[in-house]
Amino acid sequence: MRTYRYFFLLFWVGQPYPTFSTPLSKRTSGFPAKKRALELSGNSKNELNRSKRSWMWNQFFLLEEYTGSDYQYVGKLHSDQDRGDGSLKYILSGDGAGDLFIINENTGDIQATKRLDREEKPVYILRAQAINRRTGRPVEPESEFIIKIHDINDNEPIFTKEVYTATVPEMSDVGTFVVQVTATDADDPTYGNSAKVVYSILQGQPYFSVESETGIIKTALLNMDRENRERYQVVIQAKDMGGQMGGLSGTTTVNITLTDVNDNPPRFPQSTYQFKTPESSPPGTPIGRIKASDADVGENAEIEYSITDGEGLDMFDVITDQETQEGIITVKKLLDFEKKKVYTLKVEASNPHVEPRFLYLGPFKDSATVRIVVEDVDEPPVFSKLAYVLQIREDAQINTTIGSVTAQDPDASRNPVKYSVDRHTDMDRIFNIDSGNGSIFTSKLLDRETLLWHNITVIATEINNPKQSSRVPLYIKVLDVNDNAPEFAEFYETFVCEKAKADQLIQTLRAVDKDDPYSGHKFSFALAPEAASGSNFTIQDNKDNTAGILTRKNGYNRHEMSTYLLPVVISDNDYPVQSSTGTVTVRVCACDHHGNMQSCHAEALIHPTGLSTGALVAILLCIVILLVTVVLFAALRRQRKKEPLIISKEDIRDNIVSYNDEGGGEEDTQAFDIGTLRNPEAIEDSKLRRDIVPEALFLPRRTPAARDNTDVRDFINQRLKENDTDPTAPPYDSLATYAYEGAGSVADSLSSLESVTTDGDQDYDYLSDWGPRFKKLADMYGGVDSDKDS
Repeated sequence: MRTYRYFFLLFWVGQPYPTFSTPLSKRTSGFPAKKRALELSGNSKNELNRSKRSWMWNQFFLLEEYTGSDYQYVGKLHSDQDRGDGSLKYILSGDGAGDLFIINENTGDIQATKRLDREEKPVYILRAQAINRRTGRPVEPESEFIIKIHDINDNEPIFTKEVYTATVPEMSDVGTFVVQVTATDADDPTYGNSAKVVYSILQGQPYFSVESETGIIKTALLNMDRENRERYQVVIQAKDMGGQMGGLSGTTTVNITLTDVNDNPPRFPQSTYQFKTPESSPPGTPIGRIKASDADVGENAEIEYSITDGEGLDMFDVITDQETQEGIITVKKLLDFEKKKVYTLKVEASNPHVEPRFLYLGPFKDSATVRIVVEDVDEPPVFSKLAYVLQIREDAQINTTIGSVTAQDPDASRNPVKYSVDRHTDMDRIFNIDSGNGSIFTSKLLDRETLLWHNITVIATEINNPKQSSRVPLYIKVLDVNDNAPEFAEFYETFVCEKAKADQLIQTLRAVDKDDPYSGHKFSFALAPEAASGSNFTIQDNKDNTAGILTRKNGYNRHEMSTYLLPVVISDNDYPVQSSTGTVTVRVCACDHHGNMQSCHAEALIHPTGLSTGALVAILLCIVILLVTVVLFAALRRQRKKEPLIISKEDIRDNIVSYNDEGGGEEDTQAFDIGTLRNPEAIEDSKLRRDIVPEALFLPRRTPAARDNTDVRDFINQRLKENDTDPTAPPYDSLATYAYEGAGSVADSLSSLESVTTDGDQDYDYLSDWGPRFKKLADMYGGVDSDKDS
């Protein structure tokens, strides 16, 4: 329905006399205009008469989403100054002026050119003004008016989420809160019911329900079990217009998951289990696995296993595998097939996390019977003890029996066992064992003072199956026998002053004994019988394993007797009695008045300024060191090898020594020349080899002169033989290369450069006598004329 509204602008012009305005006619379809007039009057002739102007309209209202083909009419503006002659012009400014809203500048009619959406902009504020068309001056002040867009139900409710996700515990009571959904409508909530949303459930009944006004979803069915169905999909509709027919609607999906609670006890799938294990299984060995099923998940499905009853309560154990929730049965103690072959256990599975509200369903645990069969295996022999300790006297004879060990086959077959000693533990083969009965006996004599304990290992092996063997430690203690005589604890050398008094203590003696008697040591001291009579000293036994040497007279003379040797007999009180004789050296010395020794040598009185023994020893030691140094130096020089003048890092044999310096020409008489090969007499007696350091001067050996027609090979062989026997020759072959020739060479110059300077012809016929190797050379030089003849 279209509503037309007309507004009139009345402009009152002031007159000299009061007048009354007459309202303009109004269209019946518009809102009635309110005429506002301002009238000013006075009593004197100077009274100021002002014109009255007034805008007369209400707010304009316009429906959104206009679908007509023409422009939508909004309203009309009119000024009371408008006389209809076209002298006034209406101008519109503000929101959408000239674009959304246009005005007829002659009539003041306002129209909307486009469809308007209240959700985009609900209010438009515009300004209107009437101006004189000729002068352009306003005849009315600018006034502001409002165009409000009326809402229609053109927007459906929209949920804040396309998909909702929620959880609720299983077995919840009816009406338990699940989740709240919310939908919004963009229409005007203050105008009609366009924005009034009502919720309803389209899918998900009878499990869930929704409150129509709040959108809160609740459980609608009692005791929904996750184990039967875990996930639900609920579709919620939101409809505006209060849910009435013709309203717009939107939907959303709610995915609801039932979370687990511990409402299911564990249950074994079978009541009896049976496993087998060999008797040799060590403690901790797993035997088998059992598992109770629990329909719950997570911590509600955790299971603890325990052995509650049975014959093997102390022989086996059960632990829980936290990953698989299985019960692992393990060996707790060593098994013995010969003692017990079958064990029966009662294993219980229970939930550690129990909810009290579900206890009415029954106990959350279950039990099963486990039967374990022990299998027989071939076991090694078992000794009667874990370790053996034996004792034997150190004076025991060879083949004396010390004791015995016992081992037997624990299997039902009772295989015979043989014994042996691990020789790695008895390298000296002091002990041996009877392989049949396990008796231990000695094979060598023992000595407690050398070794008190002997730790050996005995091996027991099945005769029928040598792979089955076991070991046991055997500790043998050697008991003490009084077979060692006591002796002085140290070497005693003491002195007595020349002015000593009788019965003066000069030395305290102590003794030691390698034996270790049970009652402890008890020594006695006495002078040897041969020295007891006429001795200048006496022995006083202190009865505490010590004794003192006392003087027997007043005064001693070191010039008469400088040293006394006292034989002392030391005896023990064990059986058999052992004794030994030790000698104490007593020197007579000169002492000061405090009894401190000054000198003990008689020659010290004759040579008071002589050197002490220590000084003499030091002097002799220095002389010996000096002599040894001289002898070593001479020996090194005598045995030093010949050193070559040219030292090379490579192997010294077959070296080629090359010189880069030039020789001294014909004046160099020390150079090696080829003439030596033809005339050995050219060697001067005073010349020595320069490639070695000479050790001694050896005269050069004279060799017979070679004949002129001697073959070069024979000559070289002869020289090689001579040098092999020459003691002055170095132990290597040396080739010296020289860049000059020596003076006075018998062979003259070998250079072909000098041949061009000779006046006579060169005769090369001798080349033909050198053999086939020089035939080519003889043909080149012997059969043609020289350049000079040509």
